[in-house]
Amino acid sequence: MSLQNLPGARERRVSTGGIDLCVVELGDATQPTIVLVHGYPDSKEVWTQVARQLAEQWHVVLYDVRGHGRSTAPVPLRGGFTLEKLTDDFLAVVDAVSPDRPVHVVGHDWGSVQAWEFATVSRTEGRIASFTSMSGPSLDHFGHWIKRRMSRPTPRRVGQLLGQGAKSWYVYMLHTPVLPELAWRGPLGKQWPRILERLEKVPPGDYPTPSLPNDAAHGAWLYRDNVRSRLRRPRADAFAHVPVQLITPTGDIFLSEQLYDELDAWVPQLTRRSLPAKHWVPRTRPDQLASWIGEFAAANEEAAQGGVPVRDTSPTGAHADRFGGQLVLVTGAAGGIGRATAFAFAEAGARVVAVDRDAEGASRTAELARLIGAPAAWAETVDVSDEQAMEKLAEKVAAEYGIVDVLVNNAGIGLSGSFLETTAEEWKNVLDVNLWGVIHGCRLFGKQMADRGQGGHIVNTASAAAYQPSRALPAYSTSKAAVLMLSECLRAELAEKSIGVSAICPGIVNTNITATTRFAGADAAEEKRLRQRTSKLYGMRNYPPEKVAEAILRAVVRNQAVVPVTPESHAARFVSRLSPGVLRGIARLKPPL
Repeated sequence: MSLQNLPGARERRVSTGGIDLCVVELGDATQPTIVLVHGYPDSKEVWTQVARQLAEQWHVVLYDVRGHGRSTAPVPLRGGFTLEKLTDDFLAVVDAVSPDRPVHVVGHDWGSVQAWEFATVSRTEGRIASFTSMSGPSLDHFGHWIKRRMSRPTPRRVGQLLGQGAKSWYVYMLHTPVLPELAWRGPLGKQWPRILERLEKVPPGDYPTPSLPNDAAHGAWLYRDNVRSRLRRPRADAFAHVPVQLITPTGDIFLSEQLYDELDAWVPQLTRRSLPAKHWVPRTRPDQLASWIGEFAAANEEAAQGGVPVRDTSPTGAHADRFGGQLVLVTGAAGGIGRATAFAFAEAGARVVAVDRDAEGASRTAELARLIGAPAAWAETVDVSDEQAMEKLAEKVAAEYGIVDVLVNNAGIGLSGSFLETTAEEWKNVLDVNLWGVIHGCRLFGKQMADRGQGGHIVNTASAAAYQPSRALPAYSTSKAAVLMLSECLRAELAEKSIGVSAICPGIVNTNITATTRFAGADAAEEKRLRQRTSKLYGMRNYPPEKVAEAILRAVVRNQAVVPVTPESHAARFVSRLSPGVLRGIARLKPPL
């Protein structure tokens, strides 16, 4: 759906300095205003999906930057795109759409470069409540960044300069006369949608708009009018007078993360977020952006209205910049590794769905997750081996909470005993939960992730038993080996959908799985003794589930494939690849129970 066709879209024209700007408003005009500023070579339509979601609660304003989309271009073009004139345009738009109230500004790419100017010059003080920046640094900060590295050229700093210099190849090209205009109005303009789709995974649709060739040709003057002059003589007073949220796509091919290393010196109130995505995040990750933008604007709205200092409402965990606002579903969340994982994501600011067949345990996990830091947490009672129940769960989660960003298939049961003593029913129970439960989760929630087209991550809890044969665990080891291979296959298939898949192999962890493990061929009394003995051994090892949870979050952040956790799990993984015969020999030994 195009921007103009969104429900309630209202278009107006704003004139400033001989330029006629096309402005579109969405949402309730009595609500606080969020202004979305597009980058190069885009028009305001790059924000369509983000704007649609924000408009449910905010007054959202988008405008075509001069020379782009349906706004007019300056005559002559040279000198018509300076940051000073772009600031004039911004103030004219703000005065028209929110004359009595400061606005929250969001910029992407050159929209962010402009907005850094808005957020640091004195003439905009009192007109901006907050600024969210993505994929576009302040040219003044960039200039000082370069000068510091050239004045003290350590090997690390030289490497940073060379790295960003390579990423900035397109800037040099845009400074050449005539050639960029010819390319954009010729083959590059025609191929650009396919380039974005192939390299950035931008879904096809009504973006880019037909005005792209002219937008890109005009926009070359953004670089020519500003880059060299500002990098040579950066302002010394470019301090932000508003709270700033920095969202950094970790896969941005144009800007290195090191550009923002010294940003705290320029921004007194800085919130950092990172996103596993490439440059065009307004199109590839609109759900996450809308969540973070709305959350940040809401946190600063009270301060903007009443002069009250902003309360720090951001999560404080080690991965708070990565998972804030994301939706994470964890199965087997009533205790052990599942509960610890739910808590770890909650501490990182994620919204959590705690799933378990133990209703009371799942509810307790959700309740504690909210206390720890989750913006929201819900409990769902489901047996993961029940296909129809899992289908209903997937439908309910999508309808009521949203599409899951991270799925943790953790639910599992234990079964010990020799192959010949394990009944067909016991085999079925183990495979239904340990394997089919993972299959149901991956199939249902993975499809929702893929259909959404905004990436995601699936974590499947396997085990060191997946690659460590044992005469005492044939059914359990088989189920976990299948989970490991399933994860490897899914990782290959879903990579093109920007969905990562990780298999976690914890090892011996002190959880309550030993208290419910079945022992094939044992009567009730013997089974009770074996459970007590096994629980005692696991307790003596005393490896906490919280360390596994930390490994799970780290695996998602780093997109790791197979993750052994405990030292013995690492050792078994190493030996299984170097000398599998050793493990086969150990497997013949009877366990000391």
